[in-house]
Amino acid sequence: MLHYVPLIAFSFPNVLAPIVAILHQVLGAIHQVIGNYGWSLIALALLVKLVFWPLNAMQYKSLIATQAIQPRLKALQAKHKNDKAMLSQEQMALYKETGVNPFASCLPLVAQMPILFSLYQAISGNKDEYAKEGWLWIGTPLSHLVPSHVLATSLAVPDYVLLIAYVVSMYFTVKLTSPAVDEATAQQQRIMSFISPVMVGYMGWKFAWPSALIIYWLAFNLFGLAQQLYLMKRHPRLATAVTASVTPAVAAPKAAAAKAAGNVRTGGSRNARRRSSRR
Repeated sequence: MLHYVPLIAFSFPNVLAPIVAILHQVLGAIHQVIGNYGWSLIALALLVKLVFWPLNAMQYKSLIATQAIQPRLKALQAKHKNDKAMLSQEQMALYKETGVNPFASCLPLVAQMPILFSLYQAISGNKDEYAKEGWLWIGTPLSHLVPSHVLATSLAVPDYVLLIAYVVSMYFTVKLTSPAVDEATAQQQRIMSFISPVMVGYMGWKFAWPSALIIYWLAFNLFGLAQQLYLMKRHPRLATAVTASVTPAVAAPKAAAAKAAGNVRTGGSRNARRRSSRR
């Protein structure tokens, strides 16, 4: 989604204008207190993350529950592969039975998209303000000595070191926020954990994303990782409990098969002992 940010941000300027104006005012107010746009963007990322904390917590729980019923969903797809109507009906029944909302995990992302697009427009439309400031190594004498854009000379121009850091953070974000319950899903997610960051890194280089924007995204990712680790620590048994409650149709056949196999082995051992005693 991030590689479409420039296109979407400038395709709907009138729709995003109110949000752009609000973000500009909020950033200006934070900047008056902190005195630097780099740290102000980090503060804004923290503020947005805190505002959306309840939605993100709900997303985490919904994601685990959705992943947990994947075996049952695949079983239904195999059973009704030639009957789309029945498959849809059975899937809805499964969601109702387990209390899983397949769209709940998408809600935080959808809710935060307008802020993402508007921030891109707010920064790109006011580059003169960001061109006057630096952050950490950005704008230092060292940044003027290295090749162009390797280190940014201001918050208005790209910084490839910062972009690489963001790509790495995105890799861990994808890995941590996409639990898998079977090998097929795990393989798909391993591929996506590489493809998505590489694609975003390429688009950041191609569209010359200003370092100010990358600072916000990097901070937002790091705060998101911290939140995810906190939720995993606070609810260590959530995934196990949800899996046990929503996958009875998968667990039961496996247990039955194991029991049957045990009965066969036990019966075979008894027969062997009887034949031995007769001899």
